[in-house]
Amino acid sequence: MAIARPIRMLSTACVVIVIFLVLQMKRGSSVEPSYNGMTTDPLKELTGEPEGYLWRADEHDYDPDSTSSARTNAAIISLVRNEELDELIPTIRDLERTWNSKFNYPWIFFNDKPFTAEFKKRTQAEIKAKVQYELVPQEHWDVPEWIDIKHFKQSASVLKDKGLQYADKISYHQMCRWNSGMFYKHPALEKYRYYWRVEPKVQFFCDVDYDVFRFMEDRNYVYGFTINLFDAPESIPNLWPTTQEFLAANPSYLSDNNMMNWLTDDQLRPDHTQEANGYSTCHFWSNFEIGDMNFFRGEKYSAYFDYLDHAGGFFYERWGDAPVHSIGLGLFADASQVHWFRDIGYRHIPYFNCPNSPKCSACTPGKFYDGEPFLAKEDCRPSYFKHVGTH
Repeated sequence: MAIARPIRMLSTACVVIVIFLVLQMKRGSSVEPSYNGMTTDPLKELTGEPEGYLWRADEHDYDPDSTSSARTNAAIISLVRNEELDELIPTIRDLERTWNSKFNYPWIFFNDKPFTAEFKKRTQAEIKAKVQYELVPQEHWDVPEWIDIKHFKQSASVLKDKGLQYADKISYHQMCRWNSGMFYKHPALEKYRYYWRVEPKVQFFCDVDYDVFRFMEDRNYVYGFTINLFDAPESIPNLWPTTQEFLAANPSYLSDNNMMNWLTDDQLRPDHTQEANGYSTCHFWSNFEIGDMNFFRGEKYSAYFDYLDHAGGFFYERWGDAPVHSIGLGLFADASQVHWFRDIGYRHIPYFNCPNSPKCSACTPGKFYDGEPFLAKEDCRPSYFKHVGTH
């Protein structure tokens, strides 16, 4: 007996629904659960200014020549070479346009070679605030006497064969060492407490209408970052073991509210943690950092840097200032004193920090990278948000 047409249609619909549900279940089971419960990128959420009182240019005196300015003792600093001038100028314009033209904090440029007249002329033309040009002291830049140059060359050759960028350039190792533990010792920075580090070839996308240095000072923050990445583990195999030696000798230095779980996370990139001998390789990308030099000048970090320095890893391996700063902060600072500047739009190729804010333009909210899909794996924010938070 023939089945009535309505019944056939109902049966077909049921089959289709069942197939759809099965496919959805399979699709759902193939997706790994969110690493830290973060179902969406916080940068896709509407982002405003930080809560609390903020110092503003239209409410306080920020004239560049004022003798009673509201500026705190802070400066924008940049280690840069003469030949990077063309790459630096757009960066200066970006930061001046989005922030510093309102607050007029001084710029201090550092170089291991004297700056040219062209460099000075073109940079001064972009900045209303005071500008200084400083030479890095030779004793701060030279390879330390305890480093065996022959050993360095042998080690650099091995790292280069592994494809590690800049491994054979001694100037790169010198730069990493200077940024790790020397810059805040420069005489030109003695009177300053806070710094905003700026490098060539970076972009700023968002108008920032409050004094970020006063923001740091009022809340007792020691460090601010935008981007959180994994490092190349082959560049730092002995950094964590050396750090553990230092901690064993100085257990009282460890902060009660430390970020050890972030530093040693072995779930997000277990291969990295294993290859780096216990260190997750997660770090604050230090081409952007706003920091309190009193932290780095303090007993704990100073002793830590000195220990690392004499261990030789800045030259025999390729210890960068980003992991060194990050480990130092993660161990010796209170986690509540480190701040994610989610409202500052920033890019250093190929990574972004792009908020969903009416104050931002020319970047896509929540976009993390520009390039090949494998770059997505370099995002360490899920681990940081899980273990430390989004403050």
